[in-house]
Amino acid sequence: MVIAIGFEGSANKLGIGIIQDDKILSNVRHTYITPPGEGFLPRETAQHHRDHVLEVLEKALQDAKLNIKDIDVICYTKGPGMGAPLTVTALVARTIAELHKKPIVAVNHCIGHIEMGRLITGSEDPTVLYVSGGNTQIIAYSRQRYRIFGETIDIAVGNCLDRFARLLKLSNDPSPGYNIEQLAKKGKKLAPLPYVVKGMDVSFSGILSHIEEHLEEWLKTEEYTPEDLCFSLQETVFAMLIEITERAMAHVGTNEVLIVGGVGCNERLQEMMEIMCKERDAILHATDERYCIDNGVMIAVAGLLQYKFDGATKWEETTCVQRYRTDDVHVSWRK
Repeated sequence: MVIAIGFEGSANKLGIGIIQDDKILSNVRHTYITPPGEGFLPRETAQHHRDHVLEVLEKALQDAKLNIKDIDVICYTKGPGMGAPLTVTALVARTIAELHKKPIVAVNHCIGHIEMGRLITGSEDPTVLYVSGGNTQIIAYSRQRYRIFGETIDIAVGNCLDRFARLLKLSNDPSPGYNIEQLAKKGKKLAPLPYVVKGMDVSFSGILSHIEEHLEEWLKTEEYTPEDLCFSLQETVFAMLIEITERAMAHVGTNEVLIVGGVGCNERLQEMMEIMCKERDAILHATDERYCIDNGVMIAVAGLLQYKFDGATKWEETTCVQRYRTDDVHVSWRK
């Protein structure tokens, strides 16, 4: 039995999780929440992580009923993500590894989401829709790589939702996407928005620009309510994502879909994907906010797989990389 701890801090969620092989022992998270209408900046986010990392670590160890000496391997997020926040958790992970002479493993954030999703849902070889604040990708496994079959060509879908929430001055507590989702349930009128699918890729920046251009007029004339606009944005961007997911499924011949990443918590996205899957006699795998949203457990899961097959990361390679592609990782643990 091997016990692994995972440190995640690539954006505004600071997470530390502990696993023993496939068993989750603790999953603690602290989110940096900014005032309505504001996003989170690297320097302030990094300061949040510095302020809270030790208390989150202490809570994770308490929940697992362990002390740091019981940990066999230290895992941390190498990237992708925001540079300053990434370095905070990397520094803590490196310090613990050095102090207690523990092996350390640098983990790709996206691979963490996928392996966590596969573990929790039991999916074997799914087409993966990875949707978050910083990433939007359609992924499938082939020849020891997670291959990207389609992605955003500009901003991520989560970033689009976040920036839209700022336009409406929606609260960032617990997250902009969650508050959009709740308002969308009350929307009744579908506003025509750009629908931009280019082959297997999608684009969201034009949708956002279109809304920015017309928002004041729509709200002033009461042509659309904020609830209508939340509903319209969700329906449009989710339809785009489902179109390219279905096309990837047809191409690679899979009958499973796994949704991962923070936006994957959205019940409407899951509902729309479920409809498509039923039409294809496919199975949808999705998780709730405990595992969709960035967390330390996912880093521990992927890190432990890496450690068992490849061993520890060389000390000189325990750095951070803001741009770290999903398909850059050699997936040695899968056949």
